[in-house]
Amino acid sequence: METVTQIDARGIGCPKPVIMAEEALQKISEGSVEILVDNDASVSNLKRFASKNGLYSESFKEERHWRVKLVKGYICDTPEPAKGHPTEPEKDIILIVASDTMGKDEVLGRTLMKGYFETIRVTKELPHTIFFLNAAVKLTTIDEELLPVIKEIESMGVEIFSCGTCLKYFGLESSLKVGYRGTTNHIVEGMKDFKKTIWIG
Repeated sequence: METVTQIDARGIGCPKPVIMAEEALQKISEGSVEILVDNDASVSNLKRFASKNGLYSESFKEERHWRVKLVKGYICDTPEPAKGHPTEPEKDIILIVASDTMGKDEVLGRTLMKGYFETIRVTKELPHTIFFLNAAVKLTTIDEELLPVIKEIESMGVEIFSCGTCLKYFGLESSLKVGYRGTTNHIVEGMKDFKKTIWIG
């Protein structure tokens, strides 16, 4: 009979649900851990954790929360990509933007930041992922001048994340207009998973 451990992580912010899941998995040699969470970021981070650790995962949307199941100890066949279908793009660069301006002068800094993202858009020299933190989350929420540029960059295949803690700090949780809410897991994993990490701000 399969061992199933259930963890209620509703109301708990990342990365704690991942840590709780990891601790539960360490206690079993084979079986499943089900984690109840109430936000998309936790679902994404749990599935990312499973993928990195060779675990099978699946998620179920319920009325007011998600149930994420992680399976340990069973051999699961992973289908090969269908012929003609590309594999996941190589993770070359993660760009971390930590301010809504470049440099100390605010007026000049905003002009430089806008020029930087417009250059990325025009030249198509695209990073794999852009993570906005601290005051930079204003660029993905209330900066009407830069939002169209960042949305266009996202449409080119770039993954966009904004720090959930930072959104909450600035009162912008309901104002996110491009990309997804992210956590510091993206930065920590980026240091290992990506060939190059670039910081701005």
